[in-house]
Amino acid sequence: MDPNTLSIVQGAAGAGGGPYEGDLAGAHSTTPFISVYPWTSGTGFGTKYTDPSTLPTDGQFEECYFSPDGADLAVAHVASPYIYVYPWTSGTGFGTKYADPSTLPPGACYGVAFSPDGADIAVTHWATPFITVYPWSSGFGTKYANPSTLPAEYGMGCCFSPDGADLAVAHADSPFITVYSWDAGFGTKYSDPSTTPAYHGVGVAFTPDGADIAVAHYTADYISVYPWTSGTGNGFGTKYLDPSTPPTGSGSGVAFSPDGADIAVAHDTSPYVSVYPWTSGFGAKYSDPSTTPTGSGRSVAFTPDGADIAVGHNDPPYISVYPWDAGFGTKYLDPSTTPTGTCYHVAFSPA
Repeated sequence: MDPNTLSIVQGAAGAGGGPYEGDLAGAHSTTPFISVYPWTSGTGFGTKYTDPSTLPTDGQFEECYFSPDGADLAVAHVASPYIYVYPWTSGTGFGTKYADPSTLPPGACYGVAFSPDGADIAVTHWATPFITVYPWSSGFGTKYANPSTLPAEYGMGCCFSPDGADLAVAHADSPFITVYSWDAGFGTKYSDPSTTPAYHGVGVAFTPDGADIAVAHYTADYISVYPWTSGTGNGFGTKYLDPSTPPTGSGSGVAFSPDGADIAVAHDTSPYVSVYPWTSGFGAKYSDPSTTPTGSGRSVAFTPDGADIAVGHNDPPYISVYPWDAGFGTKYLDPSTTPTGTCYHVAFSPA
């Protein structure tokens, strides 16, 4: 994702007027490879859910993502069959893993995303064609045909636009970001941006209104954002100016707040997460959290109501969560049972 890539609006939180109550998933490097916790804004972590009866087969570089209705939880990983999806019930946890797709992704998977209507699921992977998409209806349908123009190299993050009309892939070779029109199948690839990201795209996210697209990448300034206009003859606008205080290391994850007012980047090198006001351009970087994550930031996600922000990172406790209100609050207490290794991806369930 990210996704967070993963924080693209999945419904306004707190329909009943209260704080967000949902679940927080972390995909990590060591067995059981996926850990999920109840989450309540203002309170923090609940007791970790029981592990799934069928564990993912590996945890390196994996991503996790809830379906838009919260009924399923997908985990992409680097060993065959490369993608697991479980039924998910908040308060209960994992159901029995769905059957694998009849046509597996061809290699190690790094990214996963559901379409906004939940009708499709995309995975990015090491081997050509670098992006694979399936219809989804409480199980995998027959794989869609590959795009006529493939991404340039192995896929990392992916996300659908908020209206589901486009599918973006961050990848390892120039132009480092590729976007396709999407309508129950790949349409024509959009033209590359005139100023591409500097190197190796990792995370990608659209603003909640779909007007901008962000790419977290290796090499300074580690984050690139472009105006975006969907439809024939449109696509990338002129790259926005880089932030005056860029992230301090390679960008791995990127997420916009649900109201689109802030953009967060998880990155190598302390403070490991940087957040900026966003109004069709970067504002002055917010102050770092008083207690920073303990290692390289791998991913970042906001709760659907924007009240909290989570960072997955390299070192114990592997996941750090903060209240968010145009700035970081005091870090929540760590979960009583932390993830068991590097947390490559974090995701909140929809409200």
